[in-house]
Amino acid sequence: MLVLIDESLPKPIRREMPGFEVFTVPQRGWSRTKNGALLRLAESAGFDAFLTADQSLQYQQNLSKSKLRIIVFDAPSNRMEHIGPLLPRAIQALREMKPGELRIITP
Repeated sequence: MLVLIDESLPKPIRREMPGFEVFTVPQRGWSRTKNGALLRLAESAGFDAFLTADQSLQYQQNLSKSKLRIIVFDAPSNRMEHIGPLLPRAIQALREMKPGELRIITP
């Protein structure tokens, strides 16, 4: 599964997701791309999933036609110490989700 990690999340997440092909937004050259355009770019580039800490994403974007599996982390901060412990649940969710589904992962 091809996964894109938003700039709002720590880069070390990449190393914590064995079995997934994971890229960050900057690695793809998409830094500073707004959410709507970023989601369209990710989908057109063949990404299966998008991980973010942007909790307003679901309210700002029309996700009804998206084929991306979207994980939103709702943690005290977007630092690795808060996101890291949530990763096992996020990984399990990605394996269970259908395209176009959004899940919020909380502590």
